[in-house]
Amino acid sequence: NMKLSIIIVHYKTYELTVQTIESVLSNEFEQEYEIILVDNCSKDGSIEQIEEKFSEIISKKLLILIKNSRNLGFAKGNNIGIKKSKGKYILLLNSDTQLLPSALTQSIDKIESDDKIGILGGKVILPNGQLDHACKRGFPTPLASLYYFLGLGKLFPKSKIFSKYTASFIDEDEESNVDAVMGAFLLIPRTIVFRVGLLHEGYFMYGEDIDLCYQVKKIGYEVKYYPIVKIIHHKGGSSKALKNGKIKKNPITVFEFHRAMQIFYDRNYKNKYP
Repeated sequence: NMKLSIIIVHYKTYELTVQTIESVLSNEFEQEYEIILVDNCSKDGSIEQIEEKFSEIISKKLLILIKNSRNLGFAKGNNIGIKKSKGKYILLLNSDTQLLPSALTQSIDKIESDDKIGILGGKVILPNGQLDHACKRGFPTPLASLYYFLGLGKLFPKSKIFSKYTASFIDEDEESNVDAVMGAFLLIPRTIVFRVGLLHEGYFMYGEDIDLCYQVKKIGYEVKYYPIVKIIHHKGGSSKALKNGKIKKNPITVFEFHRAMQIFYDRNYKNKYP
């Protein structure tokens, strides 16, 4: 009667991943759960260190390690974990997040209270206390994306039209139905994730969360932004490099972001918005 499976994809982020796992363990979730850690072929000794550090909970099968023989990316990595999981609910959790107290109980209570909810996301906060705006978004329709790239959303943050992609017109502390939440913390019932066919594996590290939300809404469920649940996001252990103390976006990261937009368009919008 496993209630929850938490899927974490790990790639060369030892300290961050340990912090994420510890925040789960200290969350005092009363029901039966498992953590499935999928390593995308880190090859830096980090997964062996994790194995040693958490040997006790591994032996209790509370933590299950899956080691991929190559880096399969975020979508594929998560899918491997999901297929191995047993929980009634599945939580996708980034390896660079920290759950604040009661996050697991609050989110499970909420999703169980309303069968219209197909996906639930929480309030994701950056280490400086600011909101990570990706935790509630509009779909990147051609117009929404255009307004976003033109900076009109920043100029008119309360406009439902111009700030559709970042959804900044929705108060960050107000529970609401949104187009999409982020894959850093995404709770979904097992039945629904299998109904829509898991995460689309054409995506390598961006876009698969928006696409999953799109598919879930397409079959008639709500995507819920639930800010009572709070998570800290120590952005991008695997995707950003520090250079002279400044975060430098990896060119591969930028490329993958744009490629993700293309895949999303081809899959969902090609016939709608030629």
